[in-house]
Amino acid sequence: MQIAQNSVVAFHYTLTNDAGEVLDSSEGREPLTYLHGAGNIIPGLEKKLEGHQSGDKLQVDVSPEEGYGEKQDALVQEVPRDAFQGVESVEPGMQFQAQTQGGPLMVTVTSVEGDTVTVDGNHPLAGQQLNFDVEIAEVREASAEEIEHGHVHGEDGHEH
Repeated sequence: MQIAQNSVVAFHYTLTNDAGEVLDSSEGREPLTYLHGAGNIIPGLEKKLEGHQSGDKLQVDVSPEEGYGEKQDALVQEVPRDAFQGVESVEPGMQFQAQTQGGPLMVTVTSVEGDTVTVDGNHPLAGQQLNFDVEIAEVREASAEEIEHGHVHGEDGHEH
């Protein structure tokens, strides 16, 4: 079966940046499983998997526009330290959920200088070319329930 709209796809992958550094991998884990066409994975990868089938191995390069987007300077902000009430120590690398006019946004602390904390609301991979080595493990038809819910369910059904 070929990967198409409303198929369930399981694949192994290794993700590297342009410098060849491994950013993520399914090695030693279960394959990543998603519902094709439901927006469960980044658009550039989903497009390139279309039409492939179980056993296929491919290399997929995804531009920032089709990955996590370009880095947006407006999402990097300096905020007062007292915005983190109840947090004893704020350190670079910590992540928090911020409430914005557009809804909740995950931000990462990039620096702390005195009473000023710099946070970045960009995805950590924003602005980066993403290079995937992919091996398709399985392709099957999605159940009506998976299609209705917009995601894959485990062997025992869904847990929501």
